[in-house]
Amino acid sequence: MDVVAIAGSIFAGIAAAIHVYIWVLESVLWTRESTRRTFGVRSAEEAEALRPMAYNQGYYNLFLALGVAAGLVLLWSGLALAGIVLVLFACLSMVLAALVLISSNHRMLRAALVQGAAPLVAVVLLGAALTQLA
Repeated sequence: MDVVAIAGSIFAGIAAAIHVYIWVLESVLWTRESTRRTFGVRSAEEAEALRPMAYNQGYYNLFLALGVAAGLVLLWSGLALAGIVLVLFACLSMVLAALVLISSNHRMLRAALVQGAAPLVAVVLLGAALTQLA
């Protein structure tokens, strides 16, 4: 693989790590005060009411991260086309989720950038690497 695929893989890995961290916050640490502040949840009662939704949403983030990880394993174990396609699917899903976040609440720009910047760079780089495979 070339430098573009390596750089794209690094950004995809960063995106996966961010989404695992989001999973930890939403599905494991949701009721902690620091997590509530991060997500703008005003009280423990509100956190409890939102807990099922956050738990579910956290797992969506984890599954996207696992998709990236599986794609990277395929990519670097010799199944480059399958790996890149899987990583692109997972990263595009992350980017689209970030766009949905910002479209639903413009005050969430920072969160959308955290969620969407690394996978966007990965999509651009791995898309370029994909064209070199064809």
